[in-house]
Amino acid sequence: MIPSFNHQDFPPKRLSELKAGSTVSVCIPAKDEQSTVGQIVTAIREGLMEHIKLVDEIIVIDDGSKDATADVALKAGASVHVASKVLEGLGYGWIGSGKGQAMWAGAAVAHGELVIFCDADVTNFCVHFVTGILGPLLTNKTIGLVKGFYDRPLASGPLGTEMGGGRVTELVAKPVLSLLFPELAAVHQPLAGETALRRAMLERVRFAAGYGVEIGLLIDISKAFGLEAISQVDLGVRHHRNRPLDQLAPQAAEVLSTALSRAGVTQPESSKDLPPLAEVPAYRDRASH
Repeated sequence: MIPSFNHQDFPPKRLSELKAGSTVSVCIPAKDEQSTVGQIVTAIREGLMEHIKLVDEIIVIDDGSKDATADVALKAGASVHVASKVLEGLGYGWIGSGKGQAMWAGAAVAHGELVIFCDADVTNFCVHFVTGILGPLLTNKTIGLVKGFYDRPLASGPLGTEMGGGRVTELVAKPVLSLLFPELAAVHQPLAGETALRRAMLERVRFAAGYGVEIGLLIDISKAFGLEAISQVDLGVRHHRNRPLDQLAPQAAEVLSTALSRAGVTQPESSKDLPPLAEVPAYRDRASH
């Protein structure tokens, strides 16, 4: 059984006391998110680096933005890396852009033993999005992957907030997990961008390219380390930029392709995985210095 928690179970002050000598990195993959990324970086820096010493570094991975995402993130206090340059430096520049590539790049440049991923398009971001998913890693050494879950309003209508966000989650990710990996059917938000991983586990699993990365990590961690390595945390309500329906088909296809590949169904050659970081010579060399 996958344990569930609430973000209120993990007050920041308590976590700072439990942190001891651990190091924590927050990685934010971002593409054309100038309107929100600065507010997110500022909230983390002020609340969890200056007010309470919990986070050690904030990294924004710019995945080919055409707007001022990188400049805004830098001015807000983040360390900014260009995903394509990180991939090139590790010998994988040919694989292109995408969320999985950006997350893999972020994991590669981060220094923390505990790595927190947050999406860059959240409009109601609060620091409990970080502390909530960090909590299980600091309170239980067997847990290596934490997924956030939340209510996702699609829009605000005349009668108030209308639910219905997370359409790829509800129509693709959760059904395919129920059919092919029923032991993971209890995960409320398998595609949640708010994800925390222990580096010792993160380095040993593949990262699917594109939008398949979240479901791939979930399946691979469960296979490699067992269900006891996974937990989930209720983060409340999450508002973000919802994509038009016609933009969701490629995302859904990538999620489905990744799940099928983990089930042993052969996928097209164009469907790529990035290897475990522990197997990448340039990463090992960098980590040893």
